[in-house]
Amino acid sequence: MRVLRSAYGEPVNINYKHFSKTKEKQKNEEKLSFVNIVFFVVFGVLTGVLWAYLCPIPLIPGAVHFRTFAFIPVAIGYLFGPVTGFFSGYIGTIVWALLSGNFIPLHSPLTDGITVGLSAALPALIHLRAGKTDLLSVIEKGKGKFIGVSLLWSLLFGVLMILTTSISLSYFTGLGYVYCILWIGIADVVPIALTPFVVLLLAKRMKNIRNIVPYV
Repeated sequence: MRVLRSAYGEPVNINYKHFSKTKEKQKNEEKLSFVNIVFFVVFGVLTGVLWAYLCPIPLIPGAVHFRTFAFIPVAIGYLFGPVTGFFSGYIGTIVWALLSGNFIPLHSPLTDGITVGLSAALPALIHLRAGKTDLLSVIEKGKGKFIGVSLLWSLLFGVLMILTTSISLSYFTGLGYVYCILWIGIADVVPIALTPFVVLLLAKRMKNIRNIVPYV
């Protein structure tokens, strides 16, 4: 609180603390913008196209391909925020399923899309404390530690995604549950393990784009 005098000598109270909180509140309210929505779609379509056309090895015909770029939504979650990562994973799953002929009604838009989206969002959400911790500052404190922690969360939620989506895939296709776990695991686990290395590679290189897209 600071007291100033007006032109007439009357005291004028300015509460800088209140002004700072109001400004911060307005910033948070404006955080999700049209730019975010555009990039949700852009990243989602990019993910789906890469999965469909650059992952040509079918593991379960009509259901699962080897996803060389399974790390993309998780890396996007770290670089642009967990919500962006979620939509990259969700939209990417739908686009991939439609383009590759692997779309399974109910399974693809519900279980598969949502679990892939969550597995992309949660590592960054927990590791970076919902955006309260800056990605570059975490990396600068220790690349080895960042790799270890990122790898832990990425693989943990990746495995949980595999276990969950395998239930749905088994139910809707009649395939064995363990069979689904095995092949989805082969499709996703190794590429997901590349996440921290991809983030390290891109964090500084994509700084200009990260400044354009609000972190959500």
